[in-house]
Amino acid sequence: MQVVPSPDVIGAEIYAVDLAQPLSNAEFGRIEAAFNKHAVLCFRNQQLDEPQLIAFARRFGDVERIFLTHYAHPTYPEIMLVSNIKENGRDIGHADAGRVWHTDMSYTARPPRATMLYALEVPVENGVALGDTIFSSAADAHDGLPQEKQQRIAKLRAIHQVAGRRSRTGTGQEDQALRYQQPAVVHPVVRTHPHTGRKCLYLSKGECEGIEGMPQDEALELVEELADYTVDSRFRHIHRWRVRDLLMWDNCAVQHLASHDYEWPRHRRLMHRVTVGGAIPV
Repeated sequence: MQVVPSPDVIGAEIYAVDLAQPLSNAEFGRIEAAFNKHAVLCFRNQQLDEPQLIAFARRFGDVERIFLTHYAHPTYPEIMLVSNIKENGRDIGHADAGRVWHTDMSYTARPPRATMLYALEVPVENGVALGDTIFSSAADAHDGLPQEKQQRIAKLRAIHQVAGRRSRTGTGQEDQALRYQQPAVVHPVVRTHPHTGRKCLYLSKGECEGIEGMPQDEALELVEELADYTVDSRFRHIHRWRVRDLLMWDNCAVQHLASHDYEWPRHRRLMHRVTVGGAIPV
């Protein structure tokens, strides 16, 4: 097994490992250590069926299910379909996923430790893969803040509501009623990573609709300032997809954004997504 870091502040590719086969404790330990260090891992050319994908995810923790159950795999509800493909005029999967910068499921009381995305179909135009996923390091962003700013925000707590993302973009309205049914939760603006101890900025525009004890205008201004700073180009890593990539990322340490530069029916995109349970943010 080889771990090859990207030239960016986050990201690595792991070679010479077959995730369809059971991993020894030593092999898994190397993968988990690389995950904690690099936050985004790519395993190229993996041949995984659904039980094998779920089994690998379970090495990291309990596999969760998302509230958008109509996008679940018909046989394996632990898997959510992320796809722009339509059948009988309806999306077979979550076509609008990742349209704005965010960290997965921060609107839950225990946001997932990791998200895994397995590429079955990747859109291509003139031989070039479309639909890149862009990541930004929330840990390096925090470390780059001036000391006085770190101290100012250290004890703040932000209010997260999932419907806020689509209220901001105007997309994904067919599922908006379900989003409004999800209760708002409160998390620290600065979250301590449960495995590395690093401090991470943990907020995003739209989803964070306020900060406890702060006037609304002032709170939203601070959210926007910190959210924009978190995704500054110096903290970024871009993943360019290939079929059979398994990509996984750390939802405490990074934010991500999907490039929606493809369109149905000219292009097809199909991914299997699994999320692994995490800790209550502190």
